[in-house]
Amino acid sequence: MIANSIFLGVPGVPQIILIVVVILLIFGGKKIPELMRGLGSGIKEFKDASKEDPKEENK
Repeated sequence: MIANSIFLGVPGVPQIILIVVVILLIFGGKKIPELMRGLGSGIKEFKDASKEDPKEENK
């Protein structure tokens, strides 16, 4: 029961540090900025698409 509650809920500082270390090990330090740029542009495109008028899509 306690083991299940570790993975449920908001991650704390130790979990975030572990995730960052694993990402650095997998991708390396040089790929991280490139991945973040891609993630940022994807989020921007998603926001732009969600702001479009739904009435225009039906035409």
